[in-house]
Amino acid sequence: MTELTKRDVLRGGTAMAAFSTFFGACAPSRISQASLSSNEFMDGVRIAELISNGEITALEATEQAISRAEAVNSALNAIAHEGFDDARERATSSPEGAMGGVPTFIKDLADWQGAPTLFGSRAFKGNQAREDGPLSAVWRETLGVVSLGKSTTPEMGLISSTEPLVTGPTRNPWNTDHIPGGSSGGAAALTAARVVPFAHASDGGGSIRIPAACCGLFGLKPSNRIAPIGRTNQEGSPVEISVDLAVSNTVRDSAAIFAATARSEDAREPVTGPTSRRLRIGYAPEPLSAGAELHLDTRRELDLTADLCRALGHEVKDVVMPLDGDTFSDRFLLYWAAGAAQFAQEASQFAGKPPGPDILEPWTLLLAQNFLARSGELDDAVAYLVRSQAAYHNMFDDLGVDVILTPTVSSPAPLIGTQNPAAEDMDAVMANVLGFAAFTSPMNVSGAASMSVPMGMSSDGLPIGSMFSGRKGDDRMLLGLAYELEDAKPWIDRLPQVVAT
Repeated sequence: MTELTKRDVLRGGTAMAAFSTFFGACAPSRISQASLSSNEFMDGVRIAELISNGEITALEATEQAISRAEAVNSALNAIAHEGFDDARERATSSPEGAMGGVPTFIKDLADWQGAPTLFGSRAFKGNQAREDGPLSAVWRETLGVVSLGKSTTPEMGLISSTEPLVTGPTRNPWNTDHIPGGSSGGAAALTAARVVPFAHASDGGGSIRIPAACCGLFGLKPSNRIAPIGRTNQEGSPVEISVDLAVSNTVRDSAAIFAATARSEDAREPVTGPTSRRLRIGYAPEPLSAGAELHLDTRRELDLTADLCRALGHEVKDVVMPLDGDTFSDRFLLYWAAGAAQFAQEASQFAGKPPGPDILEPWTLLLAQNFLARSGELDDAVAYLVRSQAAYHNMFDDLGVDVILTPTVSSPAPLIGTQNPAAEDMDAVMANVLGFAAFTSPMNVSGAASMSVPMGMSSDGLPIGSMFSGRKGDDRMLLGLAYELEDAKPWIDRLPQVVAT
């Protein structure tokens, strides 16, 4: 059997050369706030512009963000580690870059020098990063951000809710009884509450797009091998699923981060506004897996998104994705479980204890046990996923479309506890996770560009995301479409119940 580990899956590329700042190219006056002292929202591009022009200092921006974090985190529980003093020290050095001096958070799966990296796990208490991981190095040196600390994540990012035992559940700022999604749940909660304009997020099975949908944010999952990757080098694995970027309040923040950090020369030209290209959009609202049911509010809002695309002049036609959802889900889950098994070994080695419930959560142990019971099937599962990559990309020509429109998730954010990784009824948790996150993983396996756009709201006031997916390399096309949707149906003035401004 070919050995396949989470370390293989999460490995990222080599260090890239620093990319010059490009404030002018990325900062058309789409948001007109003029003063940091105002309580009005400013996105990261605008804050970076003010710092670059000398109108404010990075330290002032950092102090304001710290005050916002202190005001709301007791309600959200979204910070795994407060690095406020380190942030102040970094801000005084006037960091330069495309987001020079802008405050943000780094997800607790990536090493930021001097900060703990818990991986959302009790097993890694005391684990301190001696140096930046590859993603953090780019965010520090190329973007020039100021990290306020680490945002919460479920244990090793293995589930679509952020309720780790090590920090407790993170709550959705739109309704704190509900989850913010996962695994970038802390990043999404802090960004949606306007503590920071954007935050680092990663996506191995939907973990940028799912929390973006739950929290009313924009989230681009970039194509594989374009954006820098967080933990280690995954390149060379048979199926590269994990990528890093951000969740953001505005499209242009994600677009600026994408362009500034891209490893591909073609991707470094900033996308600064709506596309003029009229697209052929395939509308595929129905889940492909048995047991996944689409919430009525989600279907209603997705229909409205399709109607808006038609009104904007895009061709929208009903399609069915040619994918055996049940088979795909089964093979992907086995691949995912292989990562959980490897993480269990790493946690055991670090903690000096056997991989049991005193250091690992029941969800992680369940996945690891499932892998051990089926490890002989892994080669076949990997071969199936490799074949599905070509099938996914061929689908666009076969259907005659440029983009596929689906829900991001099957329902608005569930209640906290529905996906509790330590629940007594793990079968119910598994069923809920598979039904909820039924749409996102094909794009991870195929390496394709995909984005969640906050186009709607549920009847009880929870955000609903619409997911647009293209081929690998279609990132700039999707960003242009996102700008157009943002202009046609702005979301920036929608505020959650817990908000720092």
